[in-house]
Amino acid sequence: MPGNLSFDALREAVEAGEIDTVVAAIVDMQGRLMGKRFHARHFVESAFEESHCCNYLLATDLEMNTVAGYLSTGWRAGYGDYMMKPDLATLRRIPWLEKTALVLCDVLDHHGDHEIAHSPRAMLKKQIARLEAMGLKPMMATELEFFLFDQSYDHLRDHGFRDLKPVSGYNEDYAIFQTTKEEDVMRAIRNGLYGAGLPVENSKGEAEAGQEEINIRYSDALDTADNHVIVKNGCKEIAWSKGKSITFMAKWNHARVGSSSHIHMSLQDAKGNPAFYDPKAEHGMSKLMRAFTAGQMAHTHELMIFLAPYVNSYKRFARSSFAPTSAVWSPDNRTAGYRLCGEGTKAVRMECRIGGADLNPYLAMAALIAAGIAGVEKKLKLGAPFAGDAYDGDATPLPRTLKEAAEALDGSALMRAAFGGEVVDHYVRAALWEVEEHERVVTDWEVARGFERC
Repeated sequence: MPGNLSFDALREAVEAGEIDTVVAAIVDMQGRLMGKRFHARHFVESAFEESHCCNYLLATDLEMNTVAGYLSTGWRAGYGDYMMKPDLATLRRIPWLEKTALVLCDVLDHHGDHEIAHSPRAMLKKQIARLEAMGLKPMMATELEFFLFDQSYDHLRDHGFRDLKPVSGYNEDYAIFQTTKEEDVMRAIRNGLYGAGLPVENSKGEAEAGQEEINIRYSDALDTADNHVIVKNGCKEIAWSKGKSITFMAKWNHARVGSSSHIHMSLQDAKGNPAFYDPKAEHGMSKLMRAFTAGQMAHTHELMIFLAPYVNSYKRFARSSFAPTSAVWSPDNRTAGYRLCGEGTKAVRMECRIGGADLNPYLAMAALIAAGIAGVEKKLKLGAPFAGDAYDGDATPLPRTLKEAAEALDGSALMRAAFGGEVVDHYVRAALWEVEEHERVVTDWEVARGFERC
């Protein structure tokens, strides 16, 4: 659902002294919130119309390096400005920050004439608009996993991120006793997010020591993506306030399972009816659902970097790990890349299990929609469902490296048509930069393995 604070209510809260700070944030390429903290009076007087930020915010890596090779901006162009245009429908109170509200912003050119095509929110909105022109509305949900640690971010940074201590000592999947020990943080997260207008359903222990999952109610695609980025930011802030830390890395330790962000998706027609459901069809899957899913499966390799954007992301794809290794579909089968859920009911939907917790939800959802539309337009046929253990199947494996995935996106006529060539080039450059950075760095594993024995 959208934010829980109207602009008029914000103005009244500012006058009453209940809110004195408004965080205005865009979403960057990595799915992080970037922006400014406004004095609330200034925001309600003028900044609610617009503000500005450096355009390098959509052309950096995780370290905020000014990466060369982007056509959109760079030293040669002088790193100009973008306009931050608050979407007041996303305005909400932030209960875990004193007297603070938050609003998400769209990213426009300096003069406010048009949205920046490679900004994540604009990319998703464009694909939503394509579906709307077809009389359809995408509905989605993300299941977000993460690890919770006893140490603070500062402590771990000061100690070189060594000797990380998860909050539990054993696999806590669905374990009530163990998660009771973590309620100081997890209860604060659930209640804080709910108080911010995010419809939290539950949290639970996941399939590893210290691993958590939080679930937010199914909603339209843009709302789900907005909720997702606020959840990630909120979880980190709340954990930090309690001296703990959280990571959304896809794989923080090779000996532990990875963290995913499964994406559930379906479509509604113009009247709000479930367009994926046909009670007379096998599994309850309509022809539309079958073609939409067939498009996603046919183009999984081309959209892979939007589901797995870092070198580390590909460490998660391992046999018998609950992370898929191939793009097969199967009813209620957690070894498959695409898992059919709600079989035979109006809630029938497809769960893409490929993405990690490190994905940017706007990009992942936009790419999945684009591929699904291609399946519908081309009237692709969905093959028979896979049965059994997909780790032992003979289906084409998912890309094993970020470089392989970047090359697939670079050569994708579908993605270039859906997003625009310059947008695809932008994200290919981002992926290849990650590869370049990884290839130049000597890792702890290399030193431990070869220091003495080479």
